[in-house]
This record gives sequence, structure tokens and C-alpha cells, in this order.
Amino acid sequence: MKPYHTDLKMTRPNEIVEKYLFELDKHMADLKQGKAKSIFKIQDLAELLFIHPTHLSNTIQQVLGKSPCDIYEERLMTVAKELILTSNTSISKIAQTLTFDPSNFSKFFKRFEKLTPKQFRERHLQ
Repeated sequence: MKPYHTDLKMTRPNEIVEKYLFELDKHMADLKQGKAKSIFKIQDLAELLFIHPTHLSNTIQQVLGKSPCDIYEERLMTVAKELILTSNTSISKIAQTLTFDPSNFSKFFKRFEKLTPKQFRERHLQ
């Protein structure tokens, strides 16, 4: 996964966003490797940055024009697709690696891709 870097002047809001994205990328790497025990919530990331969750959410929305949840879900889908397409691991095991219950993972994935993870794998590996 390619790290995010802004080309903007390093103001305090941009610094917060950079640090948020850095911590998010670390968390995604941990998820991908099966090292994370649970998914991060905005409170967890705010705690890592020593700021209030509302301030973090507002700053990310202001600078990037997206909510932290939207960014998190986009990154999570990138990791999920990569795991689905680059391994023979079962969809159920991938769901567990990403700290999902398998049925909830399928619902989450389908909401973004309009395909189940299995259908996505089959379509892209043909």
C-alpha cells in the first residue's frame, strides 16, 4: 500500500492528517499480516495523536474532504482486495485476518464492490 503524503504547506491541520494517515497505514499493515486484534476506532487513532476524536474528525474532513471512516474503509477495501487476489487463502480466513466475522465481511465487501469477495476473486482471476 502506498503511503499518503500531502504536497501542502505543513500547517497544524496538515500535520495532523499526515500523522493520522501514517498511523492508519501502520494499522493496515498490521491487519494485513494478521497482527491486529481489532480494528481501530477514531478514538484509538486520536489517542495515538494525543488529540480529541472530534478535533481529529473535523480536521480530516476539513483537509481531505472525507470523513475518517470513509478513508479507513477505502484503505481496508484496498487491503481486502489485495489479500483476495494475491493469495489462495479462504475468504473466511481473510475475513478473520481483517478482524471480521465472515458474514459481516461479505456484507461490508459487497457494499463497496457490488460483488461478494468470492465473486470478486472469481471474476478477477479468470
